[in-house]
Amino acid sequence: MIKVAVVGAKGRMGRSVVDTVESDSELELAVDAQGVGLLLDKGDNLSRIEPRRKGGSDVSTGNTDVVIEFSIPQTTFENVSTLVKLGVNVIVGTTGWTSEKIRALDELIDIHNADIPENEQVSVLIAPNFSLSAVLLEKFAKIAAPYFTSVEIIEMHHPNKLDAPSGTAISTAHAISDARENAKVDITGPDATISDEIGARGGQVAGIPVHAVRNLGLNAHEIVLMGNTGEQLEIRQDSFTRDCFMKGIVLAINELKRGHKGLTVGLEKLLEI
Repeated sequence: MIKVAVVGAKGRMGRSVVDTVESDSELELAVDAQGVGLLLDKGDNLSRIEPRRKGGSDVSTGNTDVVIEFSIPQTTFENVSTLVKLGVNVIVGTTGWTSEKIRALDELIDIHNADIPENEQVSVLIAPNFSLSAVLLEKFAKIAAPYFTSVEIIEMHHPNKLDAPSGTAISTAHAISDARENAKVDITGPDATISDEIGARGGQVAGIPVHAVRNLGLNAHEIVLMGNTGEQLEIRQDSFTRDCFMKGIVLAINELKRGHKGLTVGLEKLLEI
């Protein structure tokens, strides 16, 4: 049985994670020494979480195999850093991770994992999206990127989302840019716009225009538009409910349990696609 603690348990995604753990026969919500469930939120004491290890007599100590972190961008780096120092595995679904923060976390994990037994080393997965369709969209976009001149990304979410553009759109834009660079293709799409005082052409992420829509009735959706003279390719994914994210989270829990160590960014790394 894999014992799971949740940080950000009062948020919508956190509540969905709790429901998923409770309904999965292979998972169990972690509890502390007083038998109180480790469903934590902002301001709660993370030190109640203790990594679950096998002792010399093969008796488990601690209370948690993996923490699912779905807090807010302003607190996620501090939360994950604290959990790494505690020596517990973490799956992170919160956005707001800059390249600088990822480098700093990678260094912290390396320091923690140095010179300790493998079974005590920590694993951290940061995933911009746990939807398998979103992961595959990015994969397809990377394949197509070197072959199209114009590229734009439109991401659409519910209006309760705190950040814009989404972490998924940012990740997709960087994936497209990296694919072009790796293919040694320097593409600058035509754009005759000389005046855009209100930013109607979207924000630039790795040289790719990204447009963020926030509207009631939406959940999480992404479109990648690619064009050449006389042809258009549209790659789209739609996450209509949070159920689709839960499948990816359960997959990530099982993969980390199998022995992935260190920092992994992107669910596709565990899927090996």
